[in-house]
Amino acid sequence: MLTVRIIPCLDMDDGFVVKGLRFRDLKKVGDPVSLARKYYLEGADEIVFLDVGATVKSRNTMIEVVKKISAEIFIPLTAGGGIKTAEDIRNLLLAGADKVSLGTAAVENPALITEAARRFGSQCVVISIDAARASHGWHVFTHGGQKDTGLDALDWARTVERLGAGEILLNSIDRDGTGAGYDLELLIKTGEAVKIPVIASGGGKELHHIEEAIIRGKADAVLLASAFHYGRLTIPQVKEFLRTKGVRVR
Repeated sequence: MLTVRIIPCLDMDDGFVVKGLRFRDLKKVGDPVSLARKYYLEGADEIVFLDVGATVKSRNTMIEVVKKISAEIFIPLTAGGGIKTAEDIRNLLLAGADKVSLGTAAVENPALITEAARRFGSQCVVISIDAARASHGWHVFTHGGQKDTGLDALDWARTVERLGAGEILLNSIDRDGTGAGYDLELLIKTGEAVKIPVIASGGGKELHHIEEAIIRGKADAVLLASAFHYGRLTIPQVKEFLRTKGVRVR
């Protein structure tokens, strides 16, 4: 088994880290730079920073916040939100991001995935798939989880891999903020559909949720937000627990 990554997620809106339920009713949690520093010092393997209001409100990701975070941490930083062009990606990388997360822009302009992979390398390109259960399977949602594209999530995962994506951030809208555990069926089927790494996101609250996502769901990494922000779990606690289960962690 490869080493599993533990990744705190900082969802930001109007300058504050926020958290909600199923992408709605966002509440302020704290300062993104302070939280990034805290999680880095606690042993996070990576940080994901998403300006969740950027696409909906048609504004660019806050470059200055990315600069400040990258000056405080010395682990990989993935940044996203409001990205529309390869130049936007370049600016984020120059600001200190190691990877970029594309969601709405990838759906609206799939060629951007290939252009980004060609210019900056596939390892920089993370495709964020916000998925919710539909009558058959799961649909991809865009614009902060507000717009149902009708795209089948598994088909879209295969497509982004073919276009050059290096990783998938798989967000279960149904589980987001619920603490009910990751959507294992979605996770398993996505992992079977692609060969690139898949990050499990949405619903992680208890230690056994994380274990399930890795052991049963075959996730390459687990992303957590509320569980860390509200102090229910700590990064050292998660890593020590996983070691006792035979999971390789850094």
